[in-house]
Amino acid sequence: MSQQVRVRFAPSPTGYLHVGGARTALFNWLYARKTGGKFILRIEDTDVERSTQESTDGLLKDLKWLGLTWDEGPEVGGNYGPYYQSERLEIYQKYARELMDKGYAYPCFCTEEELEAKRQKAEEEHRSVHYDQTCLKLSKEEVQKRIAAGESYVIRVKVPEKDYVLEDEVRGRVEWKAGTLGDFIILRSSGMPVYNFCVVVDDAAMEITHVVRAEEHLTNTHRQLILYEALGKKPPIFSHASLILGPDKSKLSKRHGATAVGQYAIDGFLPEALVNFLALLGWNEGNDREIYSVKELIEHFELNRISKSPGVFDHNKLVWMNGQHLRAMSVDELLPMVAPVLKDAMPNDKRLENPEILRKLIELIQVKMNLINDAVEVAKSFLTAQEPENEEAAQLISTEKSLKLFEALAQEFEKCEWIKEGYNAAIKAAGKIAEAKGKDLFMPIRVKITGTCHGPDLVGILDVLGRDEVISRLKSTSER
Repeated sequence: MSQQVRVRFAPSPTGYLHVGGARTALFNWLYARKTGGKFILRIEDTDVERSTQESTDGLLKDLKWLGLTWDEGPEVGGNYGPYYQSERLEIYQKYARELMDKGYAYPCFCTEEELEAKRQKAEEEHRSVHYDQTCLKLSKEEVQKRIAAGESYVIRVKVPEKDYVLEDEVRGRVEWKAGTLGDFIILRSSGMPVYNFCVVVDDAAMEITHVVRAEEHLTNTHRQLILYEALGKKPPIFSHASLILGPDKSKLSKRHGATAVGQYAIDGFLPEALVNFLALLGWNEGNDREIYSVKELIEHFELNRISKSPGVFDHNKLVWMNGQHLRAMSVDELLPMVAPVLKDAMPNDKRLENPEILRKLIELIQVKMNLINDAVEVAKSFLTAQEPENEEAAQLISTEKSLKLFEALAQEFEKCEWIKEGYNAAIKAAGKIAEAKGKDLFMPIRVKITGTCHGPDLVGILDVLGRDEVISRLKSTSER
């Protein structure tokens, strides 16, 4: 590719980063990284009433958490700024004036009341509700006179009477027939530009080569092609990805669960897992593979593998996928994430202050975790002495054989070497004394020490709890 790829993510800071927006950012970022191109972040904050600094800060924070760093934009700079639309108002007004000077746009003085009357009349006559170009018919003298008199006006683009065709990388050929649109507004009477005009001016000025976005923007593309033509600019290559649906096949919303990227960080998800999950919502390599590292996603990503079919956001699958990524991590990678969570939940547990024990604990509970936050529940299941979880477990540790086993094991543990080989030898010796083996040997020991029939590796639990705590639990009398 002779021209360097330049893609962008252009969110409006009117709320949190939605997972749909995150997926759009991800597709653009992956394509830039795959091609050696540039990923540009542009903040579309011309909606002054709804845009907030808090939302902007949140967007930047969430993108950084996902690892979607940008090459140009806020906090980074670049040669094509400013990267906040609110700082580019003079640029939009300049281009609007140029379009008027060239005859591609014109001022419209029609009031809201007049426009509403035109709409009602068109509906009554069963005509398309398009602007009737009343102000296009005004003479230059009349226009100048009304502007000089201080009349309020908007600027409209004159829509050519012609068909427009888009060759979309995902949707294929998309056509809009002449007469589909009426002359639309590009600059409001306040001087604020409308969305489609800002996007085209910015994408052209920033030399964006590819626009990857959700299919809900497809209807905007007709207006944008008209504006590219009027401005004498070459349109970028468009790729409109399918929407993300909830499990009920309706558009993903809060009623389906968390839709904010920031909430997934709070809930203990790994950014790599969420990136993996979002990538597969509308893209696949052409096989059934589900687990990818970020590096592998970059290696395999292609625009023509983006699907036309909607992706379904399955929260349970995301949890499973997060568990796969989490268990693939080394203890060294996991320790700085899990240790603070454990210490916050159990501030008085001195064992967590011992680096060796803490490391063994994390290695032990890793296989039972799907989320970072699961660490607390899994660790507490054996760090804290528990009564038997149910009647079956209670009966398991109350038989004559079990009581004999616990007494013998306590004695063996008091004298054995406190390492894996020592534990196994002690358990084997106690089993002989109590005439217990297999499930009848190990299950009662597990329940007596942890209160549950299932959990992390028993030998690992002994290692973390320590000799004194284990013997104390073996000698304790159940209150059940």
